[in-house]
Amino acid sequence: MRQDHVATLATLVALLISLPSAAGFGLAPAHAPPLRLRAPAVRACAPASEEVDVVWSGLKVAVLESHYEIGGCAHEFNVNMDGKPVPSELLAKKPQPVFKFEAGPSLYSGLSADASPNPLKHIFQMVGEEPEWINYDTWGAHLPEVPEGYELSIGAENFMEILRRYGGPTAREDWDRLAEQLMPLTKGVTALPSTAVRGDAGVLLTLGARYPRAFLDVILNAQKITAPFDLEAYGVRDPFLKNYLDLIAFLLQGLPSNGTLTAVMAFMVDEFYKPDAVMDFPKGGSGAMAAALARGVTKHAGCSVRTSTPVEEVVADNTFRMVPEGAHAGFDEERDALLAPAAPVYSDDDGPADGEGLPLCKSFMHLYLGVRADAMPPDLPPQWTVVNSWDVPIDAPGNVIVSVPSILDPSLAPEGHHVIHAYTAGNEPYHIWERFEGVDTNKDAAYLALKEERAAPMWEAIRRRVPRVEEGVVVRQIGTPLTHARFLRRHRGNYGLALAAGGGFEFPKVTTPLPGLFRCGDSTTAGIGLFRCGDSTTAGIGVPAVASSGAQCANALLSVWEQLKMNDKIKMPSSAGEPLLQRR
Repeated sequence: MRQDHVATLATLVALLISLPSAAGFGLAPAHAPPLRLRAPAVRACAPASEEVDVVWSGLKVAVLESHYEIGGCAHEFNVNMDGKPVPSELLAKKPQPVFKFEAGPSLYSGLSADASPNPLKHIFQMVGEEPEWINYDTWGAHLPEVPEGYELSIGAENFMEILRRYGGPTAREDWDRLAEQLMPLTKGVTALPSTAVRGDAGVLLTLGARYPRAFLDVILNAQKITAPFDLEAYGVRDPFLKNYLDLIAFLLQGLPSNGTLTAVMAFMVDEFYKPDAVMDFPKGGSGAMAAALARGVTKHAGCSVRTSTPVEEVVADNTFRMVPEGAHAGFDEERDALLAPAAPVYSDDDGPADGEGLPLCKSFMHLYLGVRADAMPPDLPPQWTVVNSWDVPIDAPGNVIVSVPSILDPSLAPEGHHVIHAYTAGNEPYHIWERFEGVDTNKDAAYLALKEERAAPMWEAIRRRVPRVEEGVVVRQIGTPLTHARFLRRHRGNYGLALAAGGGFEFPKVTTPLPGLFRCGDSTTAGIGLFRCGDSTTAGIGVPAVASSGAQCANALLSVWEQLKMNDKIKMPSSAGEPLLQRR
């Protein structure tokens, strides 16, 4: 197999599973009664009819995205000065001033460094495409101990200053004790790339032989790093430090620290101690990341990424076929493998959804503003967090993150303007929105009133730093959990599975068949069968879980030697050591 074909396969899967509303597929015959997996119907602008194959052994591949922008939960959308949406495809043909808003994540780290444990960085390295990165190190926060807010650079030295100012008398001692116990675990946690994991004995070569020291550390400390984290067991008594670590854990995993794996907390401690720590932001916004992944597909002959092409159903009879909505015929060519983005809840034609009852993180509220620069203070940080009280659970409504990415990249807003994106960090309950399912949300007065009511904490969080914000607003949009459920195809608009560490749940992995469907071939046979991808197939939520899952799905389609060749491009920090397995 040519190396560029292997790299393209990895790109496809990474892009595919970053799009919960997308579907991609591949290669050879299956033999079983017809089974169907139906997706929510979204009208297609142009149903696809081309032949598509996974780029494996030089064949073709296509990614089918139901919406007009790629990127899924991390997509970017454009709004003109009149508040009207402008598709990127149209903007490329007819440039005009627009505000570029991010649908999802705004916090990135470990992407600008050449050597990093970040799995998305590994995907970029393997496919040879990535955006330009902008670095910054300033973070703002408004916490109960300091409601007027503070602004400090990130990194170990400045975190010690935060503890000195706002922690109690034991805060520094508690932190040092915690770090002393966790730092030995970081050697393995930060030195093994999750993108090199595979679900068979080949992992002994892809991880064990290539990263022997880290692999041994993980094996020896497996019981510790896979255990639920317990602050009290590690001697953390200071209330401020406890609350602060809960906040960071929630932002990383969607759960407080006691629901998080010790491995995740060890990784976090290591990040605090990194010299010259910085945050990253993609020049061009999150859309630039999706575009880089798309280039990894489209730069190869016969490969494509199609937008406005929703998939209504997947049919498995004597072949795998994708049936776009409105298409009169499916794809009838023989395939070896079907790659499908997986959500924790699916339903078939014969019964209730599999996976119902799984605990889900809450959803989001979003406030998008296009604001005149003259209404903005000149010394704003690019990001700030607002937590009003530690007396309620960390996932209680009201905690807000505010991002002003145009401070870092002025191209995201028209000249003389800024974009502001405020969002509640996975803490908006869906049940208060259920009554509006199926109604015309553009006209329903009760829905519009509830939007304004639930957006109030975001306005308040913005006013903490931009007291005159309303005076400068040119464009405003509010997103709700119904928006998430509709546009991102997330069940109840959820952030991800809320599975606490130690709960006994076993993730289905990428080689587990989707509920109600079948796999053709042996699960250990590379390139044969039905595979599921996404953040419901691996521990964690958000972009890291998605990137890891995508790479692991690609690995399942490749032989060990093909994977090793692709993994040669991964650059890990020096703590990983040099691989002992050197190939010619």
